[in-house]
Amino acid sequence: MTFSELDPRTLTVLGVPGALEAAAHPQATAQVLSGLSAHPDSRVRALVARHPNTPLEVLGSLAASFPREVLSNPGLPLMRLARPNLLGVFPAEGVAALLALPDVPAWVLEGAARHEDFSVRTALASYAGLSAERVSALAQDAGWQVREAIARRTDLPERLIRQLAADDDYDVRKAIALRADLPGDALRTLAADSHSLVRANVARRLDLPLDCMLTLAADGDSDVLSTLARRVDLPRKVREWLAANDHPMVRAAALQAWKVPREWLGRAENDADPDVRAALARRPDASPALLSHLAHDEAETVRRALLERNDLPDEAVVALARAPEQDIRVHVASAETLPAGALDVLMQDDDPNIRTILAVRPDLGSERLMQLAQDDSAEVRRGVAFAETLPPAVLTRLTGDTNAGVRRSVAIRDDLTPELVRQLAADPDDGVRLMIAGRGDLPQNIRDLLRNDIDGNVRVEATA
Repeated sequence: MTFSELDPRTLTVLGVPGALEAAAHPQATAQVLSGLSAHPDSRVRALVARHPNTPLEVLGSLAASFPREVLSNPGLPLMRLARPNLLGVFPAEGVAALLALPDVPAWVLEGAARHEDFSVRTALASYAGLSAERVSALAQDAGWQVREAIARRTDLPERLIRQLAADDDYDVRKAIALRADLPGDALRTLAADSHSLVRANVARRLDLPLDCMLTLAADGDSDVLSTLARRVDLPRKVREWLAANDHPMVRAAALQAWKVPREWLGRAENDADPDVRAALARRPDASPALLSHLAHDEAETVRRALLERNDLPDEAVVALARAPEQDIRVHVASAETLPAGALDVLMQDDDPNIRTILAVRPDLGSERLMQLAQDDSAEVRRGVAFAETLPPAVLTRLTGDTNAGVRRSVAIRDDLTPELVRQLAADPDDGVRLMIAGRGDLPQNIRDLLRNDIDGNVRVEATA
């Protein structure tokens, strides 16, 4: 059978080598190539994308993954003659992939400009090699996403900058507000823009003129004021006013500046809003005493802010070990190092999951390990069995545990004494004996014993 005669319904029986051969064959039919376009092997799909007999719609579906292969398809010029608006049938993601290639042919740019999907025109608006005429045309596009992409271009003439600064859509004006080459009069107009997000973007500018700072300081929107409050170059009176603003988000933002007066820190420590106190907890210059005080804060927000730090004093860690939130205590219990006080608090935690996490810590010491080995929860005791090192007394305690699952976990440890191995080899639980039978260090007499075990699985394991 030739590849031109291959029934597409039989493609599933082709192996990868056969599929590669079929996809590369000059006489492969459009129907066969359509079937192969969904082949799981990317090499097969790439060959389909390059084949001149591949239907246009299939090429469109492959363009997103194989844009270069599609553009190099020798049948594409004839397809363009037959379908002048060829890219109109390509999915948006396929055309966007073509536009992401360097040295995109002019006909692709032309087709993308006429594509009805705005996401294609948006991708085109970000293309570096656009002509001035094309940029100007896209600045008039009906899709605001397209105009926003144009607003972010570095090569905009002042005429278009001014035009887009007065755009009807605030997202376009937001993008323009961040341009380094924004004319001063346009900047001042945007500082009084009707949309708060535009004004907030103006407040982010590194080169914000002093008069614009003063304008924005009188803004009634908390987002704008918060953005302004984070600046380090504010006049003293503006900074003081923002630090005492009625909105807690603004006061919290004012604490995020690099340097703030010491009296602000004291005031923030007693602020009524937890977001302000949380911002204080994140400051790199917070003293150990302050951090310890905040660890006792009644607000969960503040405690979670403290978890972001790796320099908490011991007193703060101990306080967080008593947090009402289970996940905060888990975070503390999982820390690489813990003060003894925090370990002692967590050892008494009501949640067995916390105590199980503690069980495998290398810094518990013999006394705490023994305490956990006698825990009411079998899961906790089983956790102790997985600790890296165990004192002999703890090993002995776990070997005689009332729960078979704990004893099974102990049975696989490498540090069992010969006496404990013999004890577990005679365990009433089949699973314990199975674990012992699988050990590579069994004395021959114990192995012989287990080869005659009443349980068939144990006998097989001991014989293996």
